[in-house]
Amino acid sequence: METNQKTVVMNAGKMNFDGSMDFQSLSPDTTVYDDTRPDEFIGRIQGARAIVTKELPVTADLIEQFPDSLQLIVEAGTGFNNIDIEAAKKRGITVCNIPAYSSERVAHTAIMMMLCLSSTMQVQLKMLANGDRSNFTEHLKVPHCEVNGKTLGVVGAGNIGGQVVKVAQALGMRVLICKRHQGTDTETIKYVSFEELMKQSDYVSLHCPLTAETRHIVNADTLKLMKPTAFLINTSRGALVDEAALIEALQSGTIAGAGLDVQEQEPPAEDNPLYTLDNVIITPHMGWKGYETRQRLLAIIRNDIQGFFSGKPVNVVSD
Repeated sequence: METNQKTVVMNAGKMNFDGSMDFQSLSPDTTVYDDTRPDEFIGRIQGARAIVTKELPVTADLIEQFPDSLQLIVEAGTGFNNIDIEAAKKRGITVCNIPAYSSERVAHTAIMMMLCLSSTMQVQLKMLANGDRSNFTEHLKVPHCEVNGKTLGVVGAGNIGGQVVKVAQALGMRVLICKRHQGTDTETIKYVSFEELMKQSDYVSLHCPLTAETRHIVNADTLKLMKPTAFLINTSRGALVDEAALIEALQSGTIAGAGLDVQEQEPPAEDNPLYTLDNVIITPHMGWKGYETRQRLLAIIRNDIQGFFSGKPVNVVSD
């Protein structure tokens, strides 16, 4: 039986920004680094059997240099597009992810953005911050509309998208779904093509993985399909959206606004217009960062590692 349980957490700081996560509980032999540069990576994993990463690029070039002791990569999140899976498979390295740990929290972030954009909340808060109280003294001066009765388009209805649909139905919204395997229509849910979803939806919420096929699925052409009164919500992966095309659409009025918890470059450049556009809510990839969510994340990372060490791997994405 393999006795080596050396585990290295490569960039704990991305998850443990408040010091609440006890990574030492992952295995009897755990080394934790706050962050790791590419030139530090190989030196830090010598003798390790398992490593934990969070959205850290693990390229084929890196994997080719991994020591023979390395058998497991745990990506501390649902998406694993940062890891070259084929290169890992060639080296016989198992890759696991953490499914469904943040489904409700991310879904609630998407719903929060819909509600806030519908009430132009970002503009109202900015007015107050600038000492402008005219919304109180001259009646409400910004748009304010209901979400009930509106149409929500959900692109990808897995764990997170399914939770968004559940809340949207409770809010009285009609739902359109575009996914790889279509389901059966109901009174309040209809399965449609991506193009039809973009045309009919008052809100479009993205919940699909980032792949070669989905990269820039929202682009200049597909944005033109949307209603000028519609909002785009992205709490999934930034590169699902062609950011330059989105900025142009937001500035020109092609669409009404956007709520973005993810961006193509994180953090965005200091001069990125998304920071200052009045019709945008932008947040720092916070959907998964709640305290309870991160404690759940830690528990599933531990299960992934201990399951592998005991010969019963779970959440494997490299099969």
